[in-house]
Amino acid sequence: MENSNDSKRLLLISNSTLHGSGYLDHAAAEIQDFLGSVGRVLFIPFALADHQDYASRARQRFAAMGYDLDSIHEAGDKQQAVNDAESIFIGGGNTFRLLKALYDFELLSLIKQRAEQGTPYIGSSAGSNVAGPTIRTTNDMPIVEPPSFNALGLVSFQINPHYLDPSPDSTHMGETREERILQFLEENETPVVGMREGAMVRVENGSAILKGSSGARIFRKAHPPAEILPGAHLNGLLP
Repeated sequence: MENSNDSKRLLLISNSTLHGSGYLDHAAAEIQDFLGSVGRVLFIPFALADHQDYASRARQRFAAMGYDLDSIHEAGDKQQAVNDAESIFIGGGNTFRLLKALYDFELLSLIKQRAEQGTPYIGSSAGSNVAGPTIRTTNDMPIVEPPSFNALGLVSFQINPHYLDPSPDSTHMGETREERILQFLEENETPVVGMREGAMVRVENGSAILKGSSGARIFRKAHPPAEILPGAHLNGLLP
């Protein structure tokens, strides 16, 4: 459970694009409600290789929602950009590449500090992964090696974005997503929230609530997986 005196404000989105809609369309209303009167968003595009193209796409989408967007890759002093940010948005892509960049630019502790002080933080996919204690439950390939798997630790649970239920018609004989998460829990104690596409977790006033259009699956060591629907509070299911 998050601390009831916690000032963190987080919006952790499973995916940037939902089938049948455009970039962040499915999350736009929630983002606007979450950001409210915030004027500018600091975008962190490090999960993808082409920072300029990614920033252009994000800038266009946030402008349509009524927000100005600055991309940290264009900042001469990236640490100062974090310190000055009204809000922070970390986009999706490869989680290992993202986390390595946050270490390389010495931004991890600064972002954590700003978020813990109440600066609104939005993450999508990889940006949600790094909000957890570690990135050990990402779906991504380790295309680069960060100094550590330790991430921001803004929530007490691991996140698995794009969570997929096994298809009864599939002929795939490899591990299901559930089996891989259960393997994680054989070696680790931290609960995992498997967020289906369309799901998001909003953290405010020390409480975590599942939002969006789809449910999630809660995995805890020595407990059967628990199914939750949008509107559910995660606090009672997590330590």
